[in-house]
Amino acid sequence: MLYSIALKMVNSFADAEDIVQETFLKWLTIDKKKIINTKSYLVKAVTNNCLNHLESLKKKKEDLFDKVNPRILKEMYREFDFGRFDLEFDISTALSVIHKKLKPLEKAVYLLREVFDLDYDNLNEIFDKSQENCRQLFCRAKEKLNLENIKLDKKALDNPGILDSFKKACNFGHLTSLINDLKRDIIPKISIT
Repeated sequence: MLYSIALKMVNSFADAEDIVQETFLKWLTIDKKKIINTKSYLVKAVTNNCLNHLESLKKKKEDLFDKVNPRILKEMYREFDFGRFDLEFDISTALSVIHKKLKPLEKAVYLLREVFDLDYDNLNEIFDKSQENCRQLFCRAKEKLNLENIKLDKKALDNPGILDSFKKACNFGHLTSLINDLKRDIIPKISIT
């Protein structure tokens, strides 16, 4: 019964077995005289252990995406079959972290330099910024990405086209649409009154 509860909560055979085993190990060390209903106690203990486990996994995932290397994302995207993995969601989350932490020009320079290995000459031509300015933007972006964690809201990217153009750039090497999407974020939106 405890195993089936754990399995439904964590959706992993191995994790469910571990949680039930840990619960029983703890059960063996406590004073059972204070427990009125053994079944209720064990069900509650397994439930709490499952919730703690899920929270721990969530925290690990957030930490992973906060420190993710975009170059690795590019390789993962090329190698994996998306029918079996939810890597697209993971890439979207990583791009969301980059989007939230960096200003548009920093984000553009960082992605093109770090993920696609564009040199500063190319970045100079694309963004009409000096090579030194591009170097500073890249260094500033790396520093910001190493700062504290951020909370993501449900609306991950202001420009969802960036994910599609990022995938095309990774799969086919076509950077033009990604560069155009990144530039679109850089150019301030002019309101017509």
